[in-house]
Amino acid sequence: MGYDLLPADGGRAAILTNERCPAVLVHGWRSHPGIWNRLAPVLTDAAVPFWRFDHTTMQDDGTEPIALALQDFIHAQRKGTGYVGPVDIVCHSMGTCIARYLLEVLDGGAREEEVRMLVGIGPPNNGSAMAELFNDPDRGPEVIRRLAGVFVPEGYDPADDTIVQEFRPGSRTVAALRAAGTRDDIDYRILLGANLTATPAFFPAFGGRTWEIAPDGKWRATYAGDGIVPHIDSYLPGARMDVLPADPTFLARDPEHYCHTRLPRNPEVVARVRDYLLTASAGPAAQTPPRR
Repeated sequence: MGYDLLPADGGRAAILTNERCPAVLVHGWRSHPGIWNRLAPVLTDAAVPFWRFDHTTMQDDGTEPIALALQDFIHAQRKGTGYVGPVDIVCHSMGTCIARYLLEVLDGGAREEEVRMLVGIGPPNNGSAMAELFNDPDRGPEVIRRLAGVFVPEGYDPADDTIVQEFRPGSRTVAALRAAGTRDDIDYRILLGANLTATPAFFPAFGGRTWEIAPDGKWRATYAGDGIVPHIDSYLPGARMDVLPADPTFLARDPEHYCHTRLPRNPEVVARVRDYLLTASAGPAAQTPPRR
């Protein structure tokens, strides 16, 4: 059975008696809890309890306030359900960095938050090349124009977006995450989409490619990404990474299902997340994403 945020009208929350770890679902930047509508019934069928964290009303807030709200949410769910054991956290995109900021920066020393596994779907762990690209005076306007109505709203101005500014690769927020490092008491898993067949329909706005910052600091387009987040932004020391699709022929049928915005609803991603949560002590071997 899944559990969402405790009722605002004071209704009683169900007491969690299932032996499975609850999964805390954290959506990404400018997204919403509805992205989990394909994962939720699968978790229910697998008897994995879940709590959906909603931070849609905090779009003007920064990383730390949202991370603290996530902490309050988990505490409220624990109190409402009576559950005192470890939880798993499943995140999409920037939601991964919000959870990591809570666990590694705010709670890294005390380790009061008991988390068994953190699953990041398309996370910009090392800062977001796209956030930097939005702010590029030469390339930014054209990139934003192409993504208007697809990934950003019409008339979008990155200068007014706190999260985008905080997740530029050279920001203090990214530096704080890098300095804190990952926790050895948490099992980190990363799920990435890749355009293994160089199909333009994978993410039409950029011809199937993803912009990344090359080692020399210049911009380059790669197929090793999901249209928004390049793999180089997602790498995390010690984390196990899966690059999807496992079978490249899947891209011939539904290439767009592996791009960034659709990953949380992708059937292959949903199945992997379910398997991770059901087999916490075993998982796929770490692998190096393809570079093209």
